[in-house]
Amino acid sequence: MQKIKSTTVIAVKHNGNVAIGADGQASMGNTIAKSNVKKIRKLYENKVIAGFAGSTADAFTLLDRFEEKLNGYGGNMKRASIELAKDWRMDRYLRKLEAMLIAINKEEILIISGTGDVLEPDNQVAAIGSGAMYAQSAALALKKHAPHLTAEEMVRESLNIAADICIYTNHNLVIENL
Repeated sequence: MQKIKSTTVIAVKHNGNVAIGADGQASMGNTIAKSNVKKIRKLYENKVIAGFAGSTADAFTLLDRFEEKLNGYGGNMKRASIELAKDWRMDRYLRKLEAMLIAINKEEILIISGTGDVLEPDNQVAAIGSGAMYAQSAALALKKHAPHLTAEEMVRESLNIAADICIYTNHNLVIENL
């Protein structure tokens, strides 16, 4: 799987609830270009939410394609993700895009990459971006040691921990629930 820097996106499914969140920092090299970018987008009648890491223009292109696939497959997120990943890997134009996506619905969390991967995490925690491992580690610890927290609270705390450590992640958070 490719390594994308410059953001943190995390999704957690816990006790029947799913939440996804991202920080708001956009970086250009070693410079903060903007601090309040919205990297989370509701799709398919607000039944699917996707978050992106990587080049913003590339991510918006992929989100548009993903939404087309969702509409074409009647909201079947897994099928739409697989078809997007196939196109992404095989299409000459799409293959050059540098971004990753996390998509959630009430039932599942998927990570979609340009290498053709569509992954459903075993532990019901998915993270992408430069702060991904910090946020994922925090979320896994919270699921294990603070099971009374909601999925949204786990996402918020995980992003805050990542923002304290990762220079490409800030504390301007956007979090959505299903």
